[in-house]
Amino acid sequence: MTTLTLSSRVGRRVGRGIGILVRNWLLFFALLGIWELSTRLAESPFFPPPSEIVATSVKLWFSGPASRLFLTDTVFDNVLPSLGRTLGGWLLAGVVGVALGVALGRSKTGMDYVGPLFAFFRSVPPPALIPVFIVLFGLGPGMQTGSIIFGAIWPVLLNTVDGVRSVDQVKVDTAKSFRTPRSYWVRSVVLPAAGPKIFAGLRLSLSISLLLMVISELVGSYNGIGRSLMDAQQAFDFPLMWSWLVLLGLLGFGFNAAFLAVEQRVLRWQPTRNGRI
Repeated sequence: MTTLTLSSRVGRRVGRGIGILVRNWLLFFALLGIWELSTRLAESPFFPPPSEIVATSVKLWFSGPASRLFLTDTVFDNVLPSLGRTLGGWLLAGVVGVALGVALGRSKTGMDYVGPLFAFFRSVPPPALIPVFIVLFGLGPGMQTGSIIFGAIWPVLLNTVDGVRSVDQVKVDTAKSFRTPRSYWVRSVVLPAAGPKIFAGLRLSLSISLLLMVISELVGSYNGIGRSLMDAQQAFDFPLMWSWLVLLGLLGFGFNAAFLAVEQRVLRWQPTRNGRI
């Protein structure tokens, strides 16, 4: 392949990517304009226009001193603690889920014993167990982190088991014939082969962690996004309530975009991903 051909192909990919980006932003602003127009015509106090939500959001989060990058106390007292609980619970669920999933996936009989137990517990909605976590950990971050871990671990664990069990049998037999050390086998063969399914489970569990963070903060929490959202709702401050809702949407979008960027980089060896930007 000549340098000119390679440059032309890269140029077409970049141009296609820019075109998709422009199209998506045009669609976003068109929907935003429709939202603004419809809410102003309706004049409902429950649905403030986006311009009012943006003004409330800027005042709420970005009206602080310049020494703190204009961030307000609300960001440090509510947003950052919620992010810490979300990411901390998700990371713990990911580590435990991957480790346990690899062990069970490589075991011939492990899932036969614990499979029914897993099916039972993952069918229980995590919010229904919040009273149990309150008894175990008390009110506070322990209860919230426990709720997040319990709900977020199942996609990671089950996807890891499925991914590990789908390793090509030829690779398994080759490793046995060469007496490959188990640690090297797991690190160099099992985890890369199960990588796509592990990342699928991690991505799903990240959105679950954000959801459970909000739900757990509605009960027995003195700060956080969920608590602030409930306070705004009870005070009938609907622009403030919508500001928190928009923030949750932006956090979900940001988490997903960042995770996809990491996934694309880690799994770039996959043939189906070579053509993506």
